[in-house]
Amino acid sequence: MLVVGGSVFAQTQKFTMAEAVNGMRTNLAVKNISQFAWSADGKSYIQAVKGGYLTTDLKTNKQDTLISLTQLNRQFTSDKLKSVPAIKFTGTSGYFNTSGKMFWIEKSGNDWKVKSSVAVDQDAANVKMFGDGQTFAFTAKNNLFVNKNGKTIAVTNDANENIINGQSVHRNEFGIDTGVFPAPNSESIAFYRMDQTMVADYPIIDWSVTPAVNHNIKYPMAGQASHQVTLGVFNIKTQATTFLKIDGEKDQYLTAVTWSPDSKYIFVAVLNRGQNHMKMNQYDAATGTLVKTLFEETDSKYVEPQHPLTFFPNSNTDFIWQSQRTGYNHLFHYSLDKGLVAQITKGDWLVTDILGFNEKKKEIFFTSTKETPLEKHLYKINWTNFKMQRLDNAEGVHTGVLSNDGNHLYDVYSNANSPRVANIINTSNLKSTNILTSENTLKNYQRPEIKNVELKADDGTPLYGKIILPTNFDPNKKYPTIVYLYNGPHLQLITNSFPASGNLWYEYMAQNGYVIFTMDGRGSANRGMKFEQAVFRNLGTTEMNDQMKGVEYLKSLPYVDGERMGIHGWSFGGFMTTSFMLRKPDVFKVGVAGGPVIDWNMYEIMYGERYMDTPQENPQGYAAANLLDKVQNLKGKLLMIHGAQDDVVVWQHSIKFIKSAVDNGVQLDYFAYPGHPHNVIGKDRVHLMQKITDYFDQYLKK
Repeated sequence: MLVVGGSVFAQTQKFTMAEAVNGMRTNLAVKNISQFAWSADGKSYIQAVKGGYLTTDLKTNKQDTLISLTQLNRQFTSDKLKSVPAIKFTGTSGYFNTSGKMFWIEKSGNDWKVKSSVAVDQDAANVKMFGDGQTFAFTAKNNLFVNKNGKTIAVTNDANENIINGQSVHRNEFGIDTGVFPAPNSESIAFYRMDQTMVADYPIIDWSVTPAVNHNIKYPMAGQASHQVTLGVFNIKTQATTFLKIDGEKDQYLTAVTWSPDSKYIFVAVLNRGQNHMKMNQYDAATGTLVKTLFEETDSKYVEPQHPLTFFPNSNTDFIWQSQRTGYNHLFHYSLDKGLVAQITKGDWLVTDILGFNEKKKEIFFTSTKETPLEKHLYKINWTNFKMQRLDNAEGVHTGVLSNDGNHLYDVYSNANSPRVANIINTSNLKSTNILTSENTLKNYQRPEIKNVELKADDGTPLYGKIILPTNFDPNKKYPTIVYLYNGPHLQLITNSFPASGNLWYEYMAQNGYVIFTMDGRGSANRGMKFEQAVFRNLGTTEMNDQMKGVEYLKSLPYVDGERMGIHGWSFGGFMTTSFMLRKPDVFKVGVAGGPVIDWNMYEIMYGERYMDTPQENPQGYAAANLLDKVQNLKGKLLMIHGAQDDVVVWQHSIKFIKSAVDNGVQLDYFAYPGHPHNVIGKDRVHLMQKITDYFDQYLKK
């Protein structure tokens, strides 16, 4: 132990609750490279620093100030900028959006000048710049606008607030994260129009004012009426809108919206409401008419398109389609003329992201789980001979940003022992240049021992987990143990990343005498379709069976007190926690369920019907998962928590659960967070985690 001037520098510090909850975003944040971007020619890279932007030459490693806040502020007589805005650079010019205005700047000698500016509507949201760097779109309330050469044009003018234009639809499922799609030539824009007039109103009460105020939202519940989406194409020159003539059910799903590089066609994945039949359709952008169906995908359970098409460089005909049709997400080469050309990647692993191309060498760059589902690595593959090569050499979870020419790759990763490392990889010779190795911000803290655990599901499938031992661990003692779980689709808790525990609250609990266990059971992400679809039509059942393997493992350990086991989870994890306390009431002494789904009949259509079908088609599955009629089984202590403004898992889930508890004479504990939607974040999260910790201390430590 090193003692300097009376202060202790060894690993003895304990986390405060504030550090355990928000530390990795505040005083314990790991150093990062901010707003990394490649220059247009790929010969240098740009990063934001305090007071400006730096550019670094790849050959010489020489750093220069690209632009400083002082330079920018010389352009403003009043309303000077307090910090550097997020600038998108395009060579010797750039643009940024701040304080209700869009600014264009250009280099003038050694200085920068504001070339022009445009006031953006005060209600503006979803601002998106077109490829020309001049035209931009935005939404205001429920309508869409385009600004070209400083002039704002109304694309839509719907007075009914339940007709929404230019915003994400289908509750952001199917990879949807935008509602506007500018044409590559910047002359047109495609946009979603969502009519939700037929969807039932759902009240979200604002309790912060007196009297309280009701804000209705549209929340389409499983088996009920869903919204109806169409795709419009607005020609900026003629100011005419054409809607794509898309056949099928009115409440089908439209995703993977992609323009052809020549701006003549729009491709749409049209998915039926049953989510088991998808058509990839090509439409004429000018007339809206169907050109042809390129291919179809069907599945006995569900098809889930999540990515737009990626066209090959300088091709209007050839593209990559990402599909899970072989059981794992892989890359397929399609041609508009020839159809399927080749499956590019293959194997019992999945592609997680396409990073770009090196056109000259016919190479595609991507990230994947090829080495292990617990990590992501960077690869390139030749699209003609399918020769594949891994580009990084360090274990962990890697992300990459490829230069435009494909010659250099920015590689950022972390693993259990490395908080963050950033390298520039030369994609030809794989020479790697380190540009950041972050210090371990947790080095002075008392850290627990963390063991990786691999168990087997009842069908032999490997399940990955972690056990976190109490600090000052004594193998002869018996410790209270908490299982933290999610175990739902589209989330993975167990990865080889920093911190190794996955969450500093786990470490806080370990510092306070708990064993913590967490594991990804079947249904969770990045393991392929068989693993994910194992929960189909029976949410909660297979997941509990898998988590029970974890419980059996814990009970086999001499230092785990099998009589003092707790369980905690949020959202799907809240559903799992409540399911365990009622469907397997003898396993856990204490449960804390946050934002839990209690009855899948009351959850949204897109997600709910994908995994459960409709309540009309699958009454048994909905009944088995429904927790309202199982409250009388409760034996242990249960604390339920809900955000009072939750618009994802609506508050009614836990309110109905309380009613059922009262009806059945069952006692439980309950806490609401006014002002918070589905997740309690910010400073109030410290309050939340203190409440959860106190509950375990009160009922599990005894």
